[in-house]
Amino acid sequence: MTPDEALAALGGAPQKAAEMRAYHKVERPYLGVANPVIDAQVKDWRAALSLDDRLALADGLWASNVHEGRIAAAKLLTQARIRPDDRAAWDLIVSWVPDFDAWAVADHASIAGQKRLVMDPLRLDLVESWTTSDHMWTRRAALVMTLPWTKQNHPKPAELMARDRILGWAASYVTDHDWFIQKAIGWWLRELSKHDAPRVVAFLEQHGEALKPFARKEAARKLP
Repeated sequence: MTPDEALAALGGAPQKAAEMRAYHKVERPYLGVANPVIDAQVKDWRAALSLDDRLALADGLWASNVHEGRIAAAKLLTQARIRPDDRAAWDLIVSWVPDFDAWAVADHASIAGQKRLVMDPLRLDLVESWTTSDHMWTRRAALVMTLPWTKQNHPKPAELMARDRILGWAASYVTDHDWFIQKAIGWWLRELSKHDAPRVVAFLEQHGEALKPFARKEAARKLP
């Protein structure tokens, strides 16, 4: 299947596409296709295609710059275990990060990246290099892709070390007042508070005053 064939299979709705362009505020082609439609198509493609063909299709859909094409590309690689080789999937996702320019596309690609990071936490070394990028969306991806480390109720020592490491990244962001960075900090802390409230309390005691009020409120929203 070619990327053009895949995009044609997704269909489109011109009026909805115009609404999506206005909502996302990023100038690129939109088809006007809802996520459930993309999900259904991607499920069929994943069942029918080999890994190599899936990677090629994902690469082509991302290169199309079509909003729904990029969402579908990310969904094609959102899978806990990819066999026979998941390194190629990780490398492809990493190659997309400099292209991030809108939250919806970045978040879908980051969810795919989360699965690959969990499979090989040594990849956190690369993600840490993103925290000093000049590209805001790359800095933000370092927190969004590492959200799985907020979710363990009983983390193993290595997971706890990773959690503290990522909290260090968040601490380095607190004086970055870009809305999306502040939102990402609040998001990461909010999710962590459900499983490790003391660390969130300690973070806010040390860094809360430097956060934007909305981010500080978001971080504390689920605290007991």
